Amino acid sequence: MRHGAWALGLGAIIALAAGLPAQSGLFTVDRFADIERISAPRISPDGAHIVFSRAHVDQMKDAWVGMLWEMEADGTRQRELVKGGGAQWSPDGSRIAYFADTEGTTQLWVRYMDAEGAVVQVTRGQKSPTAFKWAPDSKSIAFTMPVADTGGWAIGMPHPPAGGRWTPAPRVVTRLQYRADREGFLDDDWSQLFVVSAEGGVPRQITHGSFNVGAREYGIPGEIGLEWLPDGKSILIDGNDAAGADIQFNISNISSVDVASGALRRLTPENGFWHTPVLSPDGKWVAFTGFAKTSASYHTSDIYLMHPDGSVLRLLSSGFDRDPETLAWVDNETLMFSAEDHGSVNTWTASLVAKGPAIKAASNGVHVLAFSSLSVKGGIGVATRAAPQQPAEVVRFSVKKPWDLVQLTHVNDAVLAGLRFGDVEEIQYQTGGVTKVQGWVVKPPGFDPSKKYPLIMEIHGGPWAMYNVAFNPSYQNFAAAGFLVVYVNPRGSTGYGTEFGNAIDKAYPSVDYDDLMAGVDEVIGRGWVDTTRMFVGGCSGGGVLSSWTIGHTDRFAAAAVRCPVINWMSFAGQTDVPLFGADLFKRPFWEDPAPWLKQSPIMYAGNIKTPTLIMTGDLDMRTPMPQSEELYSALKLRGVPTTLLRFAGEFHGTSSKPSNWIRTQLYMMSWYNRYGPGR
Repeated sequence: MRHGAWALGLGAIIALAAGLPAQSGLFTVDRFADIERISAPRISPDGAHIVFSRAHVDQMKDAWVGMLWEMEADGTRQRELVKGGGAQWSPDGSRIAYFADTEGTTQLWVRYMDAEGAVVQVTRGQKSPTAFKWAPDSKSIAFTMPVADTGGWAIGMPHPPAGGRWTPAPRVVTRLQYRADREGFLDDDWSQLFVVSAEGGVPRQITHGSFNVGAREYGIPGEIGLEWLPDGKSILIDGNDAAGADIQFNISNISSVDVASGALRRLTPENGFWHTPVLSPDGKWVAFTGFAKTSASYHTSDIYLMHPDGSVLRLLSSGFDRDPETLAWVDNETLMFSAEDHGSVNTWTASLVAKGPAIKAASNGVHVLAFSSLSVKGGIGVATRAAPQQPAEVVRFSVKKPWDLVQLTHVNDAVLAGLRFGDVEEIQYQTGGVTKVQGWVVKPPGFDPSKKYPLIMEIHGGPWAMYNVAFNPSYQNFAAAGFLVVYVNPRGSTGYGTEFGNAIDKAYPSVDYDDLMAGVDEVIGRGWVDTTRMFVGGCSGGGVLSSWTIGHTDRFAAAAVRCPVINWMSFAGQTDVPLFGADLFKRPFWEDPAPWLKQSPIMYAGNIKTPTLIMTGDLDMRTPMPQSEELYSALKLRGVPTTLLRFAGEFHGTSSKPSNWIRTQLYMMSWYNRYGPGR
């Protein structure tokens, strides 16, 4: 354990606050700081070595610290390399490039993988690179980085006197905000493509103007597609050209960029959400994912193929109806990828030459298998695997037997040893007599089905997201404190197909609320629930639905509404996802305010009787603080017991900092216990 005296003292206090005996073998919140996060394993081109990210809590700095580790492909000789993350092997296998924090920014570094292990800082800009890709000859690296557009507005401002310190000039904003970072809204930044020597030096900007490399739907970050062609003269990118418009929502095309001239040539024939091009080993095919422009709020992606010049467009995944992620070529005729499906994540293959169905399941299991990389030469894949009672660890598999997973790391075994976790039981039920909904119940350790337990329903964000079966420290902590925890994937969730995910189109919230309440009824029907002590909470999209819930029922004794959207109309001008509802409701509110008002939880504040705790980060730019303040003011005016917690230093969510994760848990449990009848 990393605990010092401070942590042990806090642990005893926390145990008492949760009503648990200290050192009880239960997952109390002080155990959270001991669990390490494992992610992004990358296997070397020859299949002999694996680098992976391993993050731990620095309790003195109240922060997660990411380190890169290396091991042999069989899991032996595990050793720490350097502080950083997001590593990629050079094609010749001699080096890795990675991101590391440097004087307030994140920069690109290269480490030589020989015995000396020398490191080189490759970029030194004021902005942080966001994605990168090695050139085929391992001599240079392409990367993306925001570039400010000053707006070109000269006003003849005089210079300050020698030694004078005048207030900085205002940021010139001429376009809709489309994403944010720690410095605030990046209204005036375009994401551009650069190339730099792998030995460091001055990067050369390749793209210019209004093209956004790696543009994403609603500005939400995701995998950015960068793929060099074999001759090193061109790079395939995804993104959009917003010239002549404030921004094109839902548009991301694939283009070829000439490295010498910066000339762009669009390859995808029609506007759509096309992204992450990946070149076959022989250079003949480009695989990518996406779909053509649609008016639907949600649509699953497909796998497409084309030649590097954009010709011979071909749909490969017809009928699959799931979202493929992390495409990798097994050989010139087969692709491997991962996809969400019914709460689990597994790997699949797509064949270019199959006579039957092109898509086939590769792995199977009730787990989250986060496929990361593949060594074509060695025929070995690596991923992380998480299960209901196991945090993520690195696993290896052969492409010939992708279901046969070999666990390589055991970094959390010592922490978990001796702890008693709650069993996680899957539930399935129907709503409206036709729709099947999947969910889970986490039971307190030592669960006795003859007893009645308080219940917490937690609601996921998104709304287009999926609860999965991975280890969840929050839910296990609730269970350790004696709560049943229910979480379900209502209509609107991903992992169940386009029709299921698009069920909330023009109506969010609506049927998703029905599915949530039916899930509560399903668990009540099993005889385990103290119905006088039921509670509801959620963040982001879960904040929308938890605030909607208490405006439509008083069956819950208390609520913890976190980072919510309360008023779609005011939210449209506050969020870093501008006019979000214009896509959801199809028309801007000045043309038709009715659906915007009908779906706003604030319009039902007059119905709320439930004591409500509201929690939001003071730096949140996705669901900004004014949204929480609107709900708080309304409930205060009505005399409903309510408290607003403004979490210091938090952006979207309330628990990115380890201490705030602890606070979030303890405030919620304290609030629930305060308002549960008889407590």
